Amino acid sequence: MTSAQFIQVLAAAAAPISELRGAIPLGLTFTDNWPLVFLIAFVGNLLPVPFLLLFLGPVTELLSKIRVLEIIINFIFRLSRRRGRIVERYGAIGLALFVAIPLPVTGAWTGSIVAFLLGMKFRKAFPAIVLGVLLAGIIVTSVAVILDYSFFRD
Repeated sequence: MTSAQFIQVLAAAAAPISELRGAIPLGLTFTDNWPLVFLIAFVGNLLPVPFLLLFLGPVTELLSKIRVLEIIINFIFRLSRRRGRIVERYGAIGLALFVAIPLPVTGAWTGSIVAFLLGMKFRKAFPAIVLGVLLAGIIVTSVAVILDYSFFRD
């Protein structure tokens, strides 16, 4: 894996849409070394989480002063609230399960937003999100290896 490919996988994992669910299949198109791809995607997916948990409040407060951004933020928060019912019911375990489900809008970014909206403390939310990302990574890597993503390579 080249350094450019490494950065692509790391960036895809850190991005809010693709996260680890897109980064692992991407990485497996570059190399058969699934443990390396898993590790890069896992770390990349967790990179934004501490910042989201610690600074989401002040940043959204600042951005909400611009009307267009306020509309976007409110839309994201409404969507996150609807998706986060399991977290409301089961707390940190629910948050870990929510993040672990490898479907769109259930990853570390949305989990961080849900934790923020529910007022979860960092020391409770962060380990739950780490566990959820770990479980999602195991699921996605297993499926990707079974499906043999190497057929995308030249």
